Amino acid sequence: MAHATKQGAQLLNGFKRLSRFDKGLGAQLPEAYKKFWREWKMTQPAAVHYIPKDGVWERDEVTGEIKPIQNVPIPLIDPPESHQGIWGGEAVIKGFQKRQRLSRRVPHFWVPVLKRSVVHSQVLNEYMSVVVTDRTIEKIHECHGFDHYLLKTPACDLRSALALTLKRKILIELLNNCPSLASQPSERERVLKEYKCYLEAYTPEEIEWYGYTYDEAIKKIATQIREQNKPVPHKLEFRRKLIEHLQQATMKTETAESDETSGGKVATKSASDGDADIEALTKLESSTSSSSSSSNWLSKINPFGKKQET
Repeated sequence: MAHATKQGAQLLNGFKRLSRFDKGLGAQLPEAYKKFWREWKMTQPAAVHYIPKDGVWERDEVTGEIKPIQNVPIPLIDPPESHQGIWGGEAVIKGFQKRQRLSRRVPHFWVPVLKRSVVHSQVLNEYMSVVVTDRTIEKIHECHGFDHYLLKTPACDLRSALALTLKRKILIELLNNCPSLASQPSERERVLKEYKCYLEAYTPEEIEWYGYTYDEAIKKIATQIREQNKPVPHKLEFRRKLIEHLQQATMKTETAESDETSGGKVATKSASDGDADIEALTKLESSTSSSSSSSNWLSKINPFGKKQET
């Protein structure tokens, strides 16, 4: 009865579960970061802990039974320490081990052999002490350099957050024409000629968002939104409104004064003589009245003054 409901055609394959990019700040992340995320988390990495078999079918050597080939990848565990080094695609494997013939199997963790080594980046012009594995050293030698290894290897095979961060820094350095080698023009030209070809697979926006974890990308998009929509304090808004109100009031008064002066120029000349006489008379009256009223006023306030006889 899927046709009986409005959304029946959409529910034939079940409800679509919301992913981290369908809600909250994750929905506002750009397509450049989503492309990197698909390369890092949703792409099948190269086989490191098992040897994949070619073909579709295989025959059992003992029984002669034909079976389908199933290259099932081994589930890997990436501890926090793996993101602080470059393990070359290796990780921790959890499984079971039967240590004796007549004993039961017990849980066991296979951890790669780690060592600290120094690697050199020609683009960044830096030497770095990093925790690596033997496979990391082999891959660096196969790619003829640490920079070539990071730039050639996809994110799903690097796995490490440190390796992805260094790859983003190298791409940004190449995009800006290697400012760290500005004091060495010949070396700068050689490095750009050798590594500039890796920029063809990325756009500037993809380089900007490359190598971030999901939490780091959320923090970055949150800061960008906060900078674009900075809150304005109320005092600044009220000050702006007050200044606009005062400017409008001054403009109104100036226009009113200009109208009065233009219309009353003729009337003021005729009335100026009469106003002068009136002002002279008021001054004389005020001078005489003030002398008499001042004594009466002071006598009322001064408690030690003589009382007037009535």
